Amino acid sequence: MEKYNEEELREALEAIASAINESEKIHPKFPEGTSQHTLLRNRIKALYISKALMGDECIIEKYTKEELIKALPPVTSLMSKCEKAQQKFQEGTYHHTRLKKIINAMYISKELIGEEISKRG
Repeated sequence: MEKYNEEELREALEAIASAINESEKIHPKFPEGTSQHTLLRNRIKALYISKALMGDECIIEKYTKEELIKALPPVTSLMSKCEKAQQKFQEGTYHHTRLKKIINAMYISKELIGEEISKRG
């Protein structure tokens, strides 16, 4: 975690909290059993895992290695979707900046999840 300064982690946590909030708002709109519902449920869990890794929560006791492994695809997917969407907006605009913060948060998250998985052997 020493790789990231306090400001980077604060911004990443803010982006993750915002993504959780947005995802939880739209999650009930998709019927249970649909692929959108399942994908969003998995994304929300991955975001909570990311938040826990960047915060002060004790990740080792809260999530299993399998849950960490399952969190990587939604994190990677969100990163990819945001990178693609970011190309549609001019640098310096609100949307471009917002997407950049989410992308940065997902890169940090992906690295931290990978490190936690490696620790568990």
